[in-house]
Amino acid sequence: MEQFQIETAQNISISQNTAHLGERILAYIIDGLITGVYIFLVILLLVSMNFEMADMWALYLVMNLPAFLYPLLLETFMNGKTVGKSLMQIRVVKIDGSKPNFSNYFVRWVLRILDISLSSGGVAVLTILLRGKGQRVGDIAAGTTVISEKKRVSVKDTLLQELPEGYSPSFPQVTIFKDREMQTIKELYASAKRNGDHNIILSLSERIKKVTGIQTELKPIDFVSIVIDDYSFYTQQL
Repeated sequence: MEQFQIETAQNISISQNTAHLGERILAYIIDGLITGVYIFLVILLLVSMNFEMADMWALYLVMNLPAFLYPLLLETFMNGKTVGKSLMQIRVVKIDGSKPNFSNYFVRWVLRILDISLSSGGVAVLTILLRGKGQRVGDIAAGTTVISEKKRVSVKDTLLQELPEGYSPSFPQVTIFKDREMQTIKELYASAKRNGDHNIILSLSERIKKVTGIQTELKPIDFVSIVIDDYSFYTQQL
C-alpha cells in the first residue's frame, strides 16, 4: 500500500494510503457482476414480453441506462463509492484532500472508455503502476485518486505509542488529560488523517491548546501528533 502526501488549503500535510490495485480490480469485478445481473434480468423481462425486435432494442437501450450510468451515479451519491468500493473499503477522493464534485466523477467516468473499455483495463493498470498516487488516466484528468479506508491494527492503535529510543517530550501539560480523553483524541486524529479531514485536526489542536494552555507555532497536524506521543511517554514512566 503506497502513501502520498496531500497539502490542504490550510497548509496541513496529510498522508493517505492509496488503494491496492488488487482491491480496485476486485471492486470493479463486483460492480461488473451487479450490472451484469441487472442486464441479464432486463433481457429476460424483454424476451418474456414478446416485443417486436425494433421495439425490444429501443427498450433495451433505455432500460440499460442505469447500468451504463452505475459508476457515475453511485460515486456521486455515495461519497466516492460504488457497491464494490464499499465492500473493499476504498473511496474516490480529490488529490488535494477535498471532496470530489460531480464534474470530477464525470471526467473519471467518461475516461473509463480509454482506461478500461477500449484496453480491457490495460491502460488503467499500467498508469496506476507507473504513475503512483493510485491514479489511472481518468483520475489524473479529474484530479482524483482512490484511497483505502481499512484500519491497520498495530501498537499505534492502542493508547501507548511506540516511541523512538531517547524520545524527549515537549509538552508536560498533556498529563492533565485522562486515558479515556487521550484515547478519544488519538482515535479522532487517526480517523481525520485517514479521511483527509483537516477541519477535525484543526479543532483537536485548538481544543488541546485551550485545555492545556499550550502556546505553539507548530502545524496542527504536527502538534496533535506530538501531544499523543508525549502523553504516551509520560504514561509509560508510571
